[in-house]
Amino acid sequence: MATRPRAQRTRRRARDAVELTGRARLDRRTKHLVRRLSADDVAIIDHADLDRVSAEELVESGVRVVVNVSPSSSGRYPNRGPLTLLRGGVRLVDAPGAPLFEQLSEGEWVTVRGGSILRNGERMATGRVLDELELVHALDEQQARLAEAISSFADNTMRYLRDEGRLLAEGIEFPVLATRFRDRHVLVVARGPGHKHDLRIVRGYIRNFKPVLVGVDGGADALREAGYRPDVIVGDMDSVTDETLACGAELVIHAYPSTGDAPGAARAELLGLPYHAVPAPGISEDVALLLAYEKGAELIVAVGTHFNLVEFLERSREGMSSTFMARLRVGEILVDAKGVSRLVSGRVGVWPLVAFAGAGLAAIVVAILASPDLRSFIQLLGQRLLTILGVG
Repeated sequence: MATRPRAQRTRRRARDAVELTGRARLDRRTKHLVRRLSADDVAIIDHADLDRVSAEELVESGVRVVVNVSPSSSGRYPNRGPLTLLRGGVRLVDAPGAPLFEQLSEGEWVTVRGGSILRNGERMATGRVLDELELVHALDEQQARLAEAISSFADNTMRYLRDEGRLLAEGIEFPVLATRFRDRHVLVVARGPGHKHDLRIVRGYIRNFKPVLVGVDGGADALREAGYRPDVIVGDMDSVTDETLACGAELVIHAYPSTGDAPGAARAELLGLPYHAVPAPGISEDVALLLAYEKGAELIVAVGTHFNLVEFLERSREGMSSTFMARLRVGEILVDAKGVSRLVSGRVGVWPLVAFAGAGLAAIVVAILASPDLRSFIQLLGQRLLTILGVG
């Protein structure tokens, strides 16, 4: 029994001996921070319940150490974000409440030694280095408490239905767009779990069906990085680049239904770009899906949107109940990109089938030639057929 605590202490000492020095990069919005990170930086984030999407983007940035001034996993639901970060080779230090955003400036040199954060040799804060085995055990425990999170989500959904469900039931009034949706396939790309991978696996689908391309905020950047130009960009425009906004896509800015304020409008006006403001409840990916539905899309294929329970829960937003309700309204015309890729990859042309049939026929011929008994049987069968036909 003493072996495990001893092994844990050994791993802890090994972790605490590691020292990394780099320039501090700070941003309370992780999705903004990842754009300017490199392997030589120390990422300082303020991200309670670090979600899997942000963890994947941190890994892709090449950064080697992340310090979080909020709990990376609160235990509220089974959160795989921190584990994704560690398995991607990134060191994660939790230092809840540490005043690093107040005391550090962008670009300052800092050292992370174990769980300590130092500047010029002086300790600024002390946190805890998260361990992979510890996170695996925590995930198991969180899975057991999932029923509590489901109950809370259900209560929130019912409250949303009472307060704002009428807007979804009656539909949202969308503006007239130049892009034609009627009887076409629509690909909606959001910055969600696995969105870059999913976008790669639907290349064949995009090539064959030429769907309308709708980017949800940062999802529009993902489309352009993959070599496509979005037809429509939907969102509050807080996580999409100026270059993408100006690529020629139609802009549908998500506005607050209570006040009509559209936070992204000022940015579009500053860039001199035309836009439509749409007051709607929920989050921007809901608006994108409902836009395609209300405009008469034949099929909506979703990339990076939220499809399973844990993805709903990890967003930790009131608006996720509206996301659930939006999917109920869109119904059976909404499918996930992973399913489409399996369907498209399963479609084979005529020539592979001909080749397969030819190989089978060749195998039969070889078997007949190699077996005297089988050859005699085939000859007898042929003779009987000729007799029946009155030829033999």
